[in-house]
Amino acid sequence: MNKSLNYCPARGRCILAVVAAFLVAAVAVRAEPAMWVIKDKDSTIYLIGTLHLLRHDTEWNAKVKKTVGESTELWLEIADGDDPANLLPIMQQYGFDREHPLSGKLNAAQKEKLSKLATTYNLPLPVLEPMKPWAAALIFAVLPLQKAGFDPNAGVDRILKAQAEKEGDKIFGFETAEEQVRLLAELPETDQIAFLEETLDDAEKGVALLDKLSTAWLAGDTETIGHILVDELKTKSPALYDKLVVQRNVRWAGKIAEIVKSAGVRQIAVGAAHLAGPDSLQAQLAKRGIKVEPY
Repeated sequence: MNKSLNYCPARGRCILAVVAAFLVAAVAVRAEPAMWVIKDKDSTIYLIGTLHLLRHDTEWNAKVKKTVGESTELWLEIADGDDPANLLPIMQQYGFDREHPLSGKLNAAQKEKLSKLATTYNLPLPVLEPMKPWAAALIFAVLPLQKAGFDPNAGVDRILKAQAEKEGDKIFGFETAEEQVRLLAELPETDQIAFLEETLDDAEKGVALLDKLSTAWLAGDTETIGHILVDELKTKSPALYDKLVVQRNVRWAGKIAEIVKSAGVRQIAVGAAHLAGPDSLQAQLAKRGIKVEPY
């Protein structure tokens, strides 16, 4: 499987943590991502963190290939998130506020920053005006990566899903695309604006931070991933951290506790930030008495 694999935040890093818009180096590199395993007498579950925007030519190590081959089920954050026909009506419903233009929600400095970045990425401002702040933030999370040559279709979960489909495996999602979008759409407007502003700041900085994240992911360095994606968010925006990271980990742990009761081999692939830090998915599983070990 010589392929590249395929939404979790400090207030502005929120976009990175939720949509995990990460990347890998342009040259061929060997991926040694951190993985974990849950085992009982008749069940095995492999856990791997995902990145959503990658370049091609990543050489996966033997244990990744092994878990993909053994598994007969794949669990993703969402199983219906890569179909534009499915996503478009959801974004139309939750991502737009045509009665209150985006610029009217921003102060002068924020509007200036938005205009500057829109010009940099050849994005007409009228396109952004009907968007809610969180939706505009997603645009500016992806644009720098696309400009740098990264492929939004080449991410860890997308490749895992394609392989699962090829092998005839069952594919499930912990959430639906609509549920995941609503997590952002239901944020208070002040949080959405802060989310947008810091995403614009990150866009101005280029891809240096993402390079650091990708390097950590390739090396299985969950400490660095946790420091970048988890620590700052938890400190600066504890309510946001609780809603977007902790509560979801708790829900997913409950579902995994049910899954592990039935026999079989399964792979679970969720955003890398969910597998790092003190409130990680592994920590929530441990609270339920489920042993999770490094693989």
